[in-house]
Amino acid sequence: MDVKLGVFRAPPEPPVIKPRTPPGVMELLPRDQIAFQRMLDTIRQTFERFGFLPVETPVMELSEVLLTKSGGETERQVYFVQSTGALDKQAEGLPELALRFDLTVPLARYVAEHEHALAFPFRRYQMQRVYRGERAQRGRFREFYQCDIDVIGKDALSPRFDAEIPAVIAAVFERLAIGDFTIQLNHRKLLRGYFEGLGIADDAQLLVLRELDKLDKRGSDAVRETLAGEGFALSAQVIETLMAFSQVRSHGHADALAKLDALGNGTPLFEEGRAELRGIFNQLKALGVDERRYALNLSIARGLDYYTGVVYETTLNAYPQIGSICSGGRYENLAGHYSKSKLPGVGISIGLTRLFYQLTEAGLVSTADSSVDVLLALLDETGLEHALALSQRLRAAGLNVETQLEARKLGKQMQYADKAGIRFVVMRGEDEAARGVVTVKDLRRGEQFEVVEAELASALLVEREQLRGAAGAV
Repeated sequence: MDVKLGVFRAPPEPPVIKPRTPPGVMELLPRDQIAFQRMLDTIRQTFERFGFLPVETPVMELSEVLLTKSGGETERQVYFVQSTGALDKQAEGLPELALRFDLTVPLARYVAEHEHALAFPFRRYQMQRVYRGERAQRGRFREFYQCDIDVIGKDALSPRFDAEIPAVIAAVFERLAIGDFTIQLNHRKLLRGYFEGLGIADDAQLLVLRELDKLDKRGSDAVRETLAGEGFALSAQVIETLMAFSQVRSHGHADALAKLDALGNGTPLFEEGRAELRGIFNQLKALGVDERRYALNLSIARGLDYYTGVVYETTLNAYPQIGSICSGGRYENLAGHYSKSKLPGVGISIGLTRLFYQLTEAGLVSTADSSVDVLLALLDETGLEHALALSQRLRAAGLNVETQLEARKLGKQMQYADKAGIRFVVMRGEDEAARGVVTVKDLRRGEQFEVVEAELASALLVEREQLRGAAGAV
């Protein structure tokens, strides 16, 4: 009987999938992540200094809750969430859950749900990721951090809170030290009262607001053409009056008040808006906000319909092309879809992911040093026990320490520390051990020095504080 032996073939290896991040997300290397995290920490600390309390809401909300604020455009940008079990059921209609596209709607739901447990005025900050189906393009993100503050009142909220918000904005960007900035203020009541005086009907006022808000993007000729066209049909005289009004800008505190006064008499709504704006400017001065940091800008309207009072937009003076880096305003009824209570509020939002990206592109934010203060080198295996004990003493003193756990060539350890952004490397050989000292290599300055081991922690802490002081002075 003949036996034919087959050729053994190993099963094919699975294909290697090319690793790549999804479009529209920002993924950073560790030292860039440290720079981003420090911005988050600075913003958080500043919010807390003004008495705001932290809130986090689920990344998923019920679709029926999330879409109450939306129009058709928003719904097209929402990421819906569907479990495999629900897919199997092939239920009709929208999925039950969706990813939040901003932090305002979740806040409205949160306040309405916990209304009786909250102390009003409720001062909250929230710093979380949101998700939006943006068209994939450079500098636009589908996953991004928003850093929000809001003050919510019960039944009423004093306009004095409207002035505190830009004071917070000023404090945040002063501490971030990313260049000169201007908080531009306007007031929806002032705008709508002015429109009333020109005979523009109520139902057309929001449309006119939206067009004037596009002046910087579209230019005055394009806006003129739209206002004269179908749906508006405003006279040439009214359009030119609107254009002149929208060009009003202030430079300094006194100039802002003078330009408000120069607007002439108006409707009761106009006068109410002007009085509130004047009060906001005066309160900003009382709070000690540098008058170079805020200005009147009558073209600012904010495109969202729910703003009813003061509106804010913040821009970097040297980089106007970046656009608004922080915006917001007053709204009269945050949670009208979820509660019969009237819950007016005022707030702002910083889109930190986009801002970080743009600041990095402009060279205003650079890669940070490592959050590790010192690397303990290991010159030979006999020194491991001592290195472990020394590292614990340094941590107890308040330093961030990485310990090399395997002995290798000192040059390799130095290269590692340099690539990781660690400034100080501590070495202890036989000679240092005999004299009770260690050698410290400062990779930034390219210098090294000896220090008594018992004084190492205090010496490194002094160096760290000097480094932070120098960074803060820049």
